[in-house]
Amino acid sequence: MELETMRPNPVWDADSYDDAVATFEAHADDIVVKVWGGDWCKDCRSQLPDFGAALDAAGVENVEHYPVEKEDDGSKTGPKVEEYGIELIPTVVVEDVETGEELARFVEEEDMPIAVYLAEQLA
Repeated sequence: MELETMRPNPVWDADSYDDAVATFEAHADDIVVKVWGGDWCKDCRSQLPDFGAALDAAGVENVEHYPVEKEDDGSKTGPKVEEYGIELIPTVVVEDVETGEELARFVEEEDMPIAVYLAEQLA
Protein backbone atom coordinates (compact mmCIF):
# COMPACT_ATOMS: atom_id res chain seq x y z
CA MET A 1 0.00 0.00 0.00
CA GLU A 2 1.28 3.45 -0.91
CA LEU A 3 1.43 6.35 1.50
CA GLU A 4 -0.37 9.31 -0.03
CA THR A 5 2.02 11.57 1.89
CA MET A 6 5.00 10.19 -0.10
CA ARG A 7 3.63 11.70 -3.32
CA PRO A 8 6.37 14.18 -4.32
CA ASN A 9 5.78 17.83 -3.47
CA PRO A 10 5.50 19.49 -6.91
CA VAL A 11 7.02 22.79 -5.70
CA TRP A 12 10.01 21.23 -3.91
CA ASP A 13 13.23 22.83 -5.16
CA ALA A 14 15.89 20.18 -5.86
CA ASP A 15 18.47 22.90 -6.59
CA SER A 16 18.31 23.97 -2.94
CA TYR A 17 19.31 20.44 -1.90
CA ASP A 18 22.07 19.62 -4.42
CA ASP A 19 24.24 17.71 -1.95
CA ALA A 20 21.43 15.54 -0.59
CA VAL A 21 20.11 14.72 -4.07
CA ALA A 22 23.65 13.91 -5.30
CA THR A 23 24.27 11.60 -2.34
CA PHE A 24 21.00 9.72 -2.94
CA GLU A 25 21.78 9.57 -6.69
CA ALA A 26 25.16 8.01 -5.93
CA HIS A 27 23.52 5.33 -3.76
CA ALA A 28 20.26 4.90 -5.72
CA ASP A 29 20.98 1.37 -6.98
CA ASP A 30 22.49 0.13 -3.72
CA ILE A 31 19.82 1.05 -1.19
CA VAL A 32 16.26 0.31 -0.18
CA VAL A 33 14.38 3.12 1.57
CA LYS A 34 11.74 2.00 4.08
CA VAL A 35 9.22 4.63 5.13
CA TRP A 36 6.84 4.33 8.10
CA GLY A 37 4.16 6.99 8.18
CA GLY A 38 0.47 7.71 8.27
CA ASP A 39 -1.59 9.90 5.99
CA TRP A 40 -3.44 10.99 9.18
CA CYS A 41 -0.19 12.22 10.79
CA LYS A 42 0.57 15.97 10.60
CA ASP A 43 4.36 15.44 10.82
CA CYS A 44 4.15 12.96 7.93
CA ARG A 45 2.01 15.35 5.89
CA SER A 46 4.55 18.16 6.41
CA GLN A 47 7.79 16.14 5.93
CA LEU A 48 7.18 13.22 3.58
CA PRO A 49 6.11 15.04 0.37
CA ASP A 50 9.49 16.84 0.25
CA PHE A 51 11.31 13.57 0.94
CA GLY A 52 9.31 11.89 -1.83
CA ALA A 53 10.35 14.71 -4.17
CA ALA A 54 14.02 14.30 -3.16
CA LEU A 55 13.94 10.56 -3.86
CA ASP A 56 12.23 11.28 -7.17
CA ALA A 57 14.88 13.87 -8.12
CA ALA A 58 17.65 11.41 -7.22
CA GLY A 59 16.10 8.52 -9.15
CA VAL A 60 15.70 6.30 -6.09
CA GLU A 61 13.10 3.71 -7.03
CA ASN A 62 13.54 1.06 -4.34
CA VAL A 63 11.15 2.57 -1.77
CA GLU A 64 8.88 0.58 0.54
CA HIS A 65 5.88 2.16 2.25
CA TYR A 66 4.68 0.97 5.67
CA PRO A 67 1.38 2.61 6.66
CA VAL A 68 1.06 2.98 10.42
CA GLU A 69 -2.03 3.37 12.60
CA LYS A 70 -2.11 4.96 16.04
CA GLU A 71 -3.77 3.05 18.87
CA ASP A 72 -5.76 4.70 21.68
CA ASP A 73 -2.72 4.47 23.99
CA GLY A 74 -0.55 6.29 21.42
CA SER A 75 1.37 3.18 20.37
CA LYS A 76 1.86 2.53 16.67
CA THR A 77 0.75 -0.58 14.80
CA GLY A 78 1.47 -1.68 11.27
CA PRO A 79 3.82 -3.76 9.14
CA LYS A 80 7.27 -4.34 10.67
CA VAL A 81 6.64 -1.76 13.45
CA GLU A 82 7.83 -4.21 16.14
CA GLU A 83 10.72 -5.57 14.07
CA TYR A 84 12.13 -2.08 13.44
CA GLY A 85 11.21 -0.52 16.81
CA ILE A 86 9.02 2.19 15.29
CA GLU A 87 7.65 4.56 17.96
CA LEU A 88 7.47 7.92 16.17
CA ILE A 89 6.50 8.68 12.59
CA PRO A 90 7.70 9.48 10.13
CA THR A 91 10.57 7.05 10.52
CA VAL A 92 12.75 6.30 7.50
CA VAL A 93 15.33 3.51 7.41
CA VAL A 94 17.87 3.19 4.60
CA GLU A 95 19.31 -0.29 4.12
CA ASP A 96 21.92 -1.85 1.87
CA VAL A 97 19.92 -3.65 -0.82
CA GLU A 98 22.33 -6.63 -0.83
CA THR A 99 22.99 -7.22 2.88
CA GLY A 100 19.95 -5.62 4.55
CA GLU A 101 22.35 -3.72 6.82
CA GLU A 102 20.88 -0.49 8.21
CA LEU A 103 22.91 2.43 6.84
CA ALA A 104 20.88 5.38 8.10
CA ARG A 105 17.75 6.17 10.12
CA PHE A 106 15.61 9.30 10.41
CA VAL A 107 13.10 9.62 13.25
CA GLU A 108 10.41 12.32 13.36
CA GLU A 109 12.01 14.61 15.94
CA GLU A 110 15.17 15.50 13.96
CA ASP A 111 15.41 19.23 13.20
CA MET A 112 16.39 19.04 9.52
CA PRO A 113 14.73 17.77 6.33
CA ILE A 114 14.64 13.98 6.01
CA ALA A 115 16.69 13.91 2.78
CA VAL A 116 19.43 16.14 4.24
CA TYR A 117 19.63 14.18 7.49
CA LEU A 118 19.87 10.79 5.76
CA ALA A 119 22.28 12.05 3.08
CA GLU A 120 24.66 13.21 5.82
CA GLN A 121 24.59 9.71 7.34
CA LEU A 122 25.14 8.07 3.94
CA ALA A 123 27.96 10.38 2.80
